[in-house]
Amino acid sequence: MTSMTAARTPHPADRPPPGLRERKKARTREAIRSAAYALMRERGYEATTVQGIAERAEVSPSTVFRYFPTKEDIVLTDEYDPFLAEEFAARPADEPWTVSLRHVMRKAAAAAAGEDPETTRLRTRLMAEVPAVRSRMVEGASATGRLLGRLIAERTGLDADGLEVRVVSVSLAGGLLEASRYWAEHGHEGDLADLVDRALDVLEHGLPAGKP
Repeated sequence: MTSMTAARTPHPADRPPPGLRERKKARTREAIRSAAYALMRERGYEATTVQGIAERAEVSPSTVFRYFPTKEDIVLTDEYDPFLAEEFAARPADEPWTVSLRHVMRKAAAAAAGEDPETTRLRTRLMAEVPAVRSRMVEGASATGRLLGRLIAERTGLDADGLEVRVVSVSLAGGLLEASRYWAEHGHEGDLADLVDRALDVLEHGLPAGKP
């Protein structure tokens, strides 16, 4: 889920351990990410090239592109959408979907912020400051919105392609995106999970009362 910021996939305790091939692929992805983040800290985003990332990760440029089609994807690609789907499915079937979704999103945000705080801050700062990353982030939010729409439709029995579900799911994805950007723009103060909660409050209840 692009609006979240963790670089690694959280695995539910009951998920079977990955096989050798999957572990090797995961190590390669992590080596590329780690190399990219290190270079971006040292040189800045624009001065970091795919060639440089490949050399630091000790892989070929074609390998980098095989795992990440663009440099922006190295910053933004996470694997939280499967996590969201699994966690949502694990919630009680009779629980209101808004409650389930809030629980799952808070859990994902807490994991994202806590797993590797330095990298999380770098990634969200790049989301806020680099136009190319920000544009790619909007594309990713669209995919997350479609996932959320499917989850909501499954729980409510509504049509995932219906206007109402599409409006709600896109709004949720956009709210998560803005929570991440807001966190970065305000020096990463406070708790990302609390900001996600605030975003969900606005979407569920509307804006707080303003000045008369």
